[in-house]
Order: sequence, then structure tokens, then C-alpha cells
Amino acid sequence: MASLTPDQPSGNPPTERGGWWHQYVCPAHGVELEPAGYETGEFPAGGVPCSYGCRVDTEAVRGAWRVLAHHWWGRRIRLLSHTGEGGELLIRYARLYLELTKEGEHEEAQGWMQRGRLFHQALTDAVWGVPIAHSAKNLADRGVELAECLPMLDDMVAGARLARDAMVAQDKFSSNYTAWFNALGTVAGQAAAAIRGEAWDGATEWLTGEHGQYAHLAVSTAEDGWEWENSTYYHGFVLRAYLLSLRGQDPTSVPDRLEAMISALAGIATDGGILPALHDGPYRRVPLAIEWLEIVVLARQFTEHHGLDAVGNRARAEVGPGYDGLEDQLDGWFAGPPRQTEPVDRPTVEVTNSYAVLRVDGIHALLDHGAHGGSHGHHDKLALYLYGADTPWQPDAGQVPYGHAEWRRYYQSAAAHPTIRIDNAEPEEATGVLLHHGPTSVTAEVSGWYEGVRAVRHVAAGDGYLVDLVSVEADRDREIVLQFRPDVELAVQVAPEFVRTTWSGVEVLHGLHLAADNAVPVTRPAPGPADDPQRTRTALDWTVVGASAFYCSVYHRDADALTSVRLVDGGVRVSDTVHRIGG
Repeated sequence: MASLTPDQPSGNPPTERGGWWHQYVCPAHGVELEPAGYETGEFPAGGVPCSYGCRVDTEAVRGAWRVLAHHWWGRRIRLLSHTGEGGELLIRYARLYLELTKEGEHEEAQGWMQRGRLFHQALTDAVWGVPIAHSAKNLADRGVELAECLPMLDDMVAGARLARDAMVAQDKFSSNYTAWFNALGTVAGQAAAAIRGEAWDGATEWLTGEHGQYAHLAVSTAEDGWEWENSTYYHGFVLRAYLLSLRGQDPTSVPDRLEAMISALAGIATDGGILPALHDGPYRRVPLAIEWLEIVVLARQFTEHHGLDAVGNRARAEVGPGYDGLEDQLDGWFAGPPRQTEPVDRPTVEVTNSYAVLRVDGIHALLDHGAHGGSHGHHDKLALYLYGADTPWQPDAGQVPYGHAEWRRYYQSAAAHPTIRIDNAEPEEATGVLLHHGPTSVTAEVSGWYEGVRAVRHVAAGDGYLVDLVSVEADRDREIVLQFRPDVELAVQVAPEFVRTTWSGVEVLHGLHLAADNAVPVTRPAPGPADDPQRTRTALDWTVVGASAFYCSVYHRDADALTSVRLVDGGVRVSDTVHRIGG
């Protein structure tokens, strides 16, 4: 297995161009393939393993392996550069880059891609090129002679400019790609200037200009700070590109929207640092944990009250003992102290354009009420996700590597999410509407997703408990299913008056469920989250056949506290408190 700890170079980077990393997936099991042999530069004999014992060797997998191996070497060089080492390795890589890219654009790129040179995608070129360029800047600042790297760095700047111009011409300036093209243009230009002994003069093009990072920040995010795709992963993907672009800048000179992005990320995190994998992106992945750690280290230097310490601690624990310590070398990233802002006091109910977060006595709930999210959207409108500080009771399941078409379709589907499904069919893309939000509750609706069907979901924080009310109205008799999708052991007990659930994990959650109609609770084995589609969980489908349905769930951390719960007209009474939709 490839170590995360690059001490001294002992092998070589791959001597061929890379493909598309999303093809690094087992065709049988849908899991990402294991890291293997990156440090040797040679594709493993007999294929790369998956966690279920497969050995996979296809041209697509070989291309994906080369992407990850090139990235591994980029990180190795970046780490070495912080101690003044790695110059010879970087020069050898610069020669290899020129040799591999002399044919121009990658001829094997898929038609929808923005073609790269070293990789299928220009985006991958940029994500790889940014740490390579940072390495060159680190070494040049220490006086290491790197003139042989200039053709590579100049080519990176030119490539980033061409790719960004193409996005603008296609009216896709707001794409997450653009953030990385600007990042590459910035850091490669800075590295080249440092090698030449010149002052960098590219800020007006790559940072403050018409199509620079600040302009992109303004169009790609909403005022609440969320990146427009409403995906945790792509939000972080863009935020990381911005932060990496801003080395040497004063945080006070950067638009406030970047601080809003950091706050938005902190707003969905649990007290234990879990970042729900909302919409599209990996559910759990060590390289992603490393990216979160880098974001936290840089965010901590950007703003005093970033709110991401728990996220950073969890990311470091997920990376484990093989962690190479690179992020610990990133002190002094900005040219000024962190922005001095007021600490954020997270309320019981926090509403953004995309999600509502409710916090009550150890229960962290998220209601998806916003826009679909473009190509990275899932059919998850009105989904309700439930977490403890350290337990994903009912999480967003995330997504597999995109190269596995079958499992990707499943994790995009309504069936994979704790939402409402009609007639066992897929809905149309839909945007929810937030009807109401107050200090302790939110109400959202969606229509147009299934023809002739309207659904409303009301989630409220009570005295130590959480209430979930779901109302569905249809134009005719339909099969209406409210879905529960755990990532923990789920026990279901049916009684004459209610259904009781127990969600076991590091923390335990208890639920009491009632319905106004002839609702039938059916448990069935279902795939777990997308990091391992073969991990079976017990799903619960609560089904009504009719023109309407009304479901009620009450959640509490203490099983004995759920003693007095009953339906009333349009709502539920919990002890002496009545909860109704919208109020």
C-alpha cells in the first residue's frame, strides 16, 4: 500500500499521462480501489486490489491510478519543499511534464470534459499543478535554482488562462472548475516570478480582475456563503482553491463572502466534527479528510472564529497514524493576522438557502429544502438527516466515484435518501420552498417533482426532543413512501398505537412513529452509504396507498422520555405541547 509519509524519494513518478481518477473504482463492488504502488511509479502487477479481494486491471483504471500516483508525488514534493529539499526531484518532474504534454491536449478525454494536458481534464491539471507550483515557490524563496522549471510553470499559467477563457465563453464562469484555474494561474505565476527574481504582477488578472477569484467568489456563492451546487464536497473543493490562492494576501483585503463560506461549512458540522456529505461527494475517504484538514488549518489563519476545530480534529483522526504532517507546515500563510470577527452563536434553528439545521439535546438534524444543485444534485428534496455528535444515525449517503455508472445512479436516486418517494418512481429535479421558519421550527414544501403531488415537511425542536411531521397530497391514489435510511443498526418494533425505532451507534437515538392513515412499515435490506455499497443496512419504508398521507416521528435520546405522544388534528401532542405543520 502507498504510504502517506513521503520521507525521501526512492522511486519515480509515472512516466505516462493520467486519466480520470473517478475510474478508480471496483466494477463489481462499487468501492474505491485501494492505494497501491504510487511511490514506485509502476502500476501494480496483477492489478490494483479492492477491499473485497478483487484485482482490477483495465485501461481506465490504469489511467485513474496514474492520476492518483501523480498526485501522490505532487504531495511528496510539496512536503519536501518545506524543508528546502526536493529541488532535484521537482526539476526531474518538470522535464517529465514537458515530455508528457508535448502532444498538447489529452486525446483520450471524454467529450464533456474540459480537456487537460497531463490528465484527461484541465481541472485535474490544475488540482495537481497547484501543489507543484507551491513547491517551486517554497524552494525558490530558499534560493534553490529552478530555472529548468520555468517552461512547466509558464505552460501551467497559459493552460489555466485558456481553460478559464473557455469556461467564460461557454457561460460557465461560476463552475467550480474556474476556482482551480484561477488558483493555478495565481500560484504558478507566483512561483515563476520567484524563480526569475521578479515581483509577481498577476493579481489583477487572477485575483481581483474581471474573471479573477474575487469575481468568481461573488457569482459562485450565495449571500449565506453556500457554493451554488449546495454540495458539502464541492463547497469545500472551491473553498480550498480560494484559500490556496491567497498565500501572502492580507485576510482583511479579501471579500467577506469567503468568511461566509467558512461559516456555512461550520454551520452544518456536528459538535463532534462530522461534515454531512450533502448532495454529491464522498461519504468517507482518507484523501478527503486530508483536504478538510488543509482547509481547517488555512481557515484558522484566515478568521479567528472559524468554528472548524472539531472538523479538523475528526479529519486528523480519520487520516490516522500514516499522516505525513504536511498541513502542520502551513503556518504564516497570509500576510496579516486572522480577521477579527464576533464568535458565531449557533441557534437552535439555522436556515440557509439550501438547508435548515436544528439542534436539540444531542440531536443534529438537517432538512434539505433548497435547489437541486445542478449536475451534482440528488433527488433528495425534503430529506431529513439525523446525526449525533459522533454518530451518523440517518446521514446523507454521499456518492461513489463517478466512473461506476450503476451505483452512481442509485446514490443520486430518491430511493437512497430519507425522503418521500411516489409509486417507486424517480422524481423530476425540483427546488423546495421554505414556507416558515422560526426559533424552534421550519416548514418546507415541494411540488412539481411528481406530477400531481405536493409534500410538506415540518421539523421542530421540542423540550429535549425533535418532531418530524410529513404531509403528502396527491391527485389520485398513489403509493406514498416515507423512507428511513440509517447508517447504524436500526431496530423496528410495531405496536398497536405506534412504531418504535432504536438507532444504535456511539450514541443511541429513539424514535416513536405514528401515521394518520393505513401506513405499513416495511423493513428491507438496503445498501449503506457510498463509501461501501456492499455494507448492508436495515432500511424502513413507511407506505400508504391513497391520495394523502400524514406521518409523525418524535425523536429523543432517552427511550423512557417518549411516553405521551399522540396524533391530534393536523399535528401531534407530545406531553402537553402540540406541534402542527407551520406552527
